[in-house]
Amino acid sequence: MGGVRSTDERSNETVARAPDGRETVELTKHHGLGNDFLVALEPDRNLTSADAKQWCDRRTGIGADGLIQARRVAGDADTRWTMMLWNADGGRAEISGNGIRCLGQAIGRSTSVEREQTIVITTDAGERNLTLYPVPGDTWLVRAGMGAASTGPGGSAMWSEVGVEVTAQEGVDIGNPHLVALVGDDTVFTAADMARIGPIIEAEYPGGINVHLIRIVDRNHIDLKVWERGVGVTQACGSGACAAAWAAHRMGLVEPEITVTMPGGSATVELTGSEVFLTGPATYVGSIVLG
Repeated sequence: MGGVRSTDERSNETVARAPDGRETVELTKHHGLGNDFLVALEPDRNLTSADAKQWCDRRTGIGADGLIQARRVAGDADTRWTMMLWNADGGRAEISGNGIRCLGQAIGRSTSVEREQTIVITTDAGERNLTLYPVPGDTWLVRAGMGAASTGPGGSAMWSEVGVEVTAQEGVDIGNPHLVALVGDDTVFTAADMARIGPIIEAEYPGGINVHLIRIVDRNHIDLKVWERGVGVTQACGSGACAAAWAAHRMGLVEPEITVTMPGGSATVELTGSEVFLTGPATYVGSIVLG
């Protein structure tokens, strides 16, 4: 990975070169409820799957759940960007609810946004609108339009094999694939080990899938456990929160606006006739230059 130096500079600064002339890449790190991402705005070179695997490694790299590259859309100043997202294993991902909020904060910080602003991000899952709510300090609130949810892959037959009794399950497509399973027993939900359960369930799906367990707290609140495709157990999953809320509403168990609580904290999901909205924090961690 070469020389590394920390910096407090904003990520829209011109990318420098190391003393020996090598190209450097400036990254900012952000997290949404503990789901963390490295963000490169307008890097001098296109990043790759290999970069994601190297930099996201928590022992030999910087450490993150994913890597995001973003570039401005020509002629649209700072309000329209394209996004490329890789999971920690180097696999390309279509969308991430926490990742896109982190990207929104990175863009807002780099362009010195001081008041509420809407920007448009083109992802592999289509265009997504973000509303930024900047405040002094490192944590902003970001509202993301996550597109429409629909029925996704079929259910799993392996729940009994992993020792979890589920009362219902729903495949959900929200630009990426999810399997949401309802657990009615609080003790079973609390004891469920997603590091063991997740890979067994995911192995049934050739393209991979995000696996979630939910329990209903009340009609305005659910709890969610996460296994993320290409990452593993994470503290939160933004698209997973949306998928879980949509599935629970489809089961008739919750209202159209609910709080989803994950190990890393809570986000709000709003279900409308045509789109799912996710509102939650994005926190700036720091900057680093790789060279």
